[in-house]
Amino acid sequence: RLVRGDEEVNGKSVVAILGLSTCCGEALRIKATGADAAEAARQLADLLAAGSGESPGVAPTAPAPAAPAPSPDALTSAVPAVPVVPAAPAAPAVPDELRGVMAAPGLAIGQVFQLRRGLVDVPEKGGTPDEERDRLETALRETALQLEALKRQGSDPSRSAILDVHVALLADPDLLDATRALVGQGKSAAFAWQQAYGAHAERLDRLDNALLRERAADVRDVGSRVLSCLAGVPSSHPQLPEGAIVLAEEITPSQMASFDRARLAGLCTTTGSSTSHVAILARSLGVPAVCGIDGGALGVADGTPAVIDGGRGSLRLRPDEAALGAARDQIARQAARREEEQAAAFGVAKTRDGHRVRVAANIGSVDDARQAVAGGAEGVGLLRSEFLFLGRDAAPSEDEQAATYLAIAEVLGRGRPLVVRTLDVGGDKPIAYLPLPREANPFLGLRGIRVSLDRPELFRSQLRAILRAAPVGNLHIMFPMISGLEDLRAARQLLAEVQGELPGAAAARIEVGVMIEVPSAVAMAEQLAREVDFFSIGTNDLTQYTLAMDRGHPMLAKQADALHPAVLRMIRMTVEGAHRYGKWVGVCGGIASEPLAVPVLVGLGVDELSVSVPAIASVKAALGRWSLPECKALATEVVGLGTRAEVRALLGAAQPAAAQAAPRRAPAATISVVKG
Repeated sequence: RLVRGDEEVNGKSVVAILGLSTCCGEALRIKATGADAAEAARQLADLLAAGSGESPGVAPTAPAPAAPAPSPDALTSAVPAVPVVPAAPAAPAVPDELRGVMAAPGLAIGQVFQLRRGLVDVPEKGGTPDEERDRLETALRETALQLEALKRQGSDPSRSAILDVHVALLADPDLLDATRALVGQGKSAAFAWQQAYGAHAERLDRLDNALLRERAADVRDVGSRVLSCLAGVPSSHPQLPEGAIVLAEEITPSQMASFDRARLAGLCTTTGSSTSHVAILARSLGVPAVCGIDGGALGVADGTPAVIDGGRGSLRLRPDEAALGAARDQIARQAARREEEQAAAFGVAKTRDGHRVRVAANIGSVDDARQAVAGGAEGVGLLRSEFLFLGRDAAPSEDEQAATYLAIAEVLGRGRPLVVRTLDVGGDKPIAYLPLPREANPFLGLRGIRVSLDRPELFRSQLRAILRAAPVGNLHIMFPMISGLEDLRAARQLLAEVQGELPGAAAARIEVGVMIEVPSAVAMAEQLAREVDFFSIGTNDLTQYTLAMDRGHPMLAKQADALHPAVLRMIRMTVEGAHRYGKWVGVCGGIASEPLAVPVLVGLGVDELSVSVPAIASVKAALGRWSLPECKALATEVVGLGTRAEVRALLGAAQPAAAQAAPRRAPAATISVVKG
């Protein structure tokens, strides 16, 4: 049994454990009975304490395989897998355009294919309990064979892992016990199974955790497959037309796995989010996908011509020939641009008129550092040091930390800066072996530098390990979640003490900076700038604190957009405060990886963009399409707007014009064009 406080569930039941809705860092107990109970409980407790084989906060991504050659009416083109802040649904900007949120980027031309949920009529009364139990066992075996066959049809690891979970659900003891209990009362196996899986799915639907709510779709997916077998209705394998843009209320993972990839152009659902299994599969396959589309899409006739734009979160119906031509041109341009960007990724990052803006990488490991250098990064603007602390049952030793920092510094060399952020945990990143008090709102409690100052020996150990890498690389230390001078001065005092303990460390030139993530730090930018060497703006947290919107909230997350004018003004204030004292400013939040935002950030005066490794080439290319005066003019315009939708609309309209100015000109010619 798995126990949390007064709640206790079957530790062998997937649906029961999901329904418990545990959070990383919560205290759990394992109860077991039987001859080997003590050893079983110990091994399970160790497994949980070690993170069950996963590192919280690290989402592996699989490269998208090359798509089969499509027909002219089913052109697809996946854009680079870079973080994109989804645009919120808005009134159609063009005729017959439906809006949702981005689930998987890409652009495709195709035709609507409605995937409607089939209804299975089942009798409540059944035969004898023994007969109905036999029917249930047969249906479970048939469903398991179907799922195994689906796994063999593809090699994508994401799809295989999801289907493995579906197979496990077939043996879930809570589901089976509930079904057998109703069968024992004279109900048919089909009716009993329908009631059992429906009740568990509804329970997941009511959870506060958006990620766990998404798993209700998996329970329904498996449930409907078994139900089809019980009712004698063959499982549908939809025959997609060429260039199918599949529309549905929801698309189950097994349905997704059964689609003919050569005929699939895109996916649209009226439910779901970017955390759903379908979104994960769509991204891994390079299929454009939009979630949260207007419910009216379910009434669109099959065969209706359409253009799906996953990056914009839009579906345009019945496009005219001009719109189709524009989409084909855009697909071709994207493909050509990706090739050009990759070829130029090792060039110096600068605007069209020569203004330098460093493009660095956000990393979390030595392998990431190698990939960053191979991808053209000019440094590391954010090393998330917490990757050393997560997914384990004890803190790493000073020697282990030092060896890792040294290895990363050696990969970068002395020519590329390495910004190491000190331990940033708490809030959405708890550590099992570092118990923190249970808080009503952990995002406003002990997190970031507050945890380090509360655990000074842990902090000292990390600082010593970082400083040991100083002789090898161009080292910078950055403190997270600084809200004012008190936290900064306390952290700097500990750093000074540790430097005094290490021979040679005091002599090494180490820049010290802070993360700007909370409004109070923005308000105190000038005061902070007097006492540090640089700022790095964490736009993910700055956005949620500025807008008072939890970026993980199922209803509000899509509105927590770093391109909101209020957040852009915060960035401008931060830059002004830093530059007044000659200090440089970077942006390491997700918005830095979005090419759409590059000219605005540069126009606001940002000196460094630290981005995800896959985004390095596209961000450098975006930078080279603008001149500094153009960036400044654009930034001035957008900070004067009133909504994030207005900002994105303006940037979307401005972007193609700048992209068309791709041929590089000599600086003098560029200046004369700008003046003209």
